[in-house]
Amino acid sequence: MAVGERNDPYRNCRFLLEIDGITQAGFSEATIPDTSQDPIEYREGNEIPTVRKIPGLIKYGNLSLKWGITDSAIELYNWRKLVEQGKASEYRRNIAIILMDEEGNSKSRWEFREAWPTKYDAPDLSAKGSDIAIEALDIAHEGMERVS
Repeated sequence: MAVGERNDPYRNCRFLLEIDGITQAGFSEATIPDTSQDPIEYREGNEIPTVRKIPGLIKYGNLSLKWGITDSAIELYNWRKLVEQGKASEYRRNIAIILMDEEGNSKSRWEFREAWPTKYDAPDLSAKGSDIAIEALDIAHEGMERVS
């Protein structure tokens, strides 16, 4: 980077979602989960009175999606129905979330493998308001990687 050239961070409002290679837009929120690993404390009898800390199992939080309800979003609800019906061979999918810059170019990408929806939340409705009806989906997965 040349002296004086700015490298501004990307905004969090432009993103896309890919499910098995099919790109979807129109989500109001996508919460990218954390990944963590608890240490396992271990000590052998002949060691000084200090424990070793060994990496334990890797844990991944759930991906959360929110969107304004439309006719086209029924596919995400139907995906959840596959899980409820026990159709395991059909409901696992690979997902990617792509963060874009101001010009719409892909800049960061997170990929999730073996994903499936654990929870569907229908919109809360009120005749007194004028808010957008929001649906939500929580998605479990078996691995996350930031590839760019």
